[in-house]
Amino acid sequence: MKVHHYREVEAVEAAAGVRMHVVAGPKEGAPNFIMRVFEIEPGSNTPFHQHDWEHEIFIIEGQAAVKHTDGETPLKPGHAVFIPANEMHGILNKGDRTVKLICVIPNVDKK
Repeated sequence: MKVHHYREVEAVEAAAGVRMHVVAGPKEGAPNFIMRVFEIEPGSNTPFHQHDWEHEIFIIEGQAAVKHTDGETPLKPGHAVFIPANEMHGILNKGDRTVKLICVIPNVDKK
């Protein structure tokens, strides 16, 4: 077992104004899933993209929206989002505070 605060993990810049902390994954001995905490600054967003795996997102703080092919859906703290594999998506900060969210993906590099 490993217990730590997400801020103890060095952040990686995932995009302009977007920091990602990988808090659980292969380095911690997790073979199947990777849990990440994202901080998205006001006016910033994750890229509009897709990939071959699903992921799950949980909004902790801030006002956000998930962009998809049909437009945008507003998100606020407590919202959970399931994004199927190959679906176009991006997360946008729609407020004046940092958006914090948890994102879980499968460990696609596991052997």
